[in-house]
Amino acid sequence: MDTNLKDYERVTSALEFLDTHWQERPDLQAVADHAGLSAAHFHRLFSRWTGTSPKRFMDALAHSAARKSLLDGLSVLDAAYEAGLSSPGRLHDLFIAYEATTPGEAKARGRGLNFVWGVAPCPFGMAVMLISPRGLSALGFADPGKEMLAFEDLKGRYPAASFRRDDAQAAVFSADIFNDGKSVPLALYGTKWQRQVWRALLDIPPGKITRYGDLAKTVCTIKAARAVGAAVGRNPVSWLIPCHRVLGADGRLTGYHWGVERKRSMLVYEALHA
Repeated sequence: MDTNLKDYERVTSALEFLDTHWQERPDLQAVADHAGLSAAHFHRLFSRWTGTSPKRFMDALAHSAARKSLLDGLSVLDAAYEAGLSSPGRLHDLFIAYEATTPGEAKARGRGLNFVWGVAPCPFGMAVMLISPRGLSALGFADPGKEMLAFEDLKGRYPAASFRRDDAQAAVFSADIFNDGKSVPLALYGTKWQRQVWRALLDIPPGKITRYGDLAKTVCTIKAARAVGAAVGRNPVSWLIPCHRVLGADGRLTGYHWGVERKRSMLVYEALHA
């Protein structure tokens, strides 16, 4: 059998094993045994294919599960044990590593965060933004007259945060992004896995497209297409992180949060300006 194909099969088998057994926190040797390799060989292979280590992959799964538990109302202690962690301190370390927030802050769902939000015209209707003191945290789009619906959508990510409207500040950001092509500071809240997918989106050139399966192969393996699609869907800053350049497996314009017609307009706009 071709070596690359064999390696692919081993990695995908290991991913499935970790997805099933991550709460048991199997050590490197146990996962390597499942793949039929020595620990050192398996670690190199897994890291080369996925861009991370088996331990960090399990940490990402634990973080995701714990975050859901906290938002569902569990205490920090219970969320830690539900995620297979030894203590709330371990959960605290995970959240600092993956979100730069503590479990308490995540459970607070934005309490203590102060956002400016605003609306400004752009080539794709009205741009709706959340701006933190560190930079742009969310960018969505709306048809004229439907800006509040888009704001409520973005606000839902941080329901306990405070929001102050300032359309003038949003207009400055909009001009920098869409008129002048300037870089704007970003303050993104996402896991390492999500940021890995978002970085892959940034590698798609303007005027070009890809499919979810191909993006998954770039990030890790095609078997991770569903997880990659979920990370694409959590992209908080549309356009700047170009999730609109990803098409369905059959090449259709599908799955764009701000509307398929807007996605089509974005692709045509980029093709004309590339």
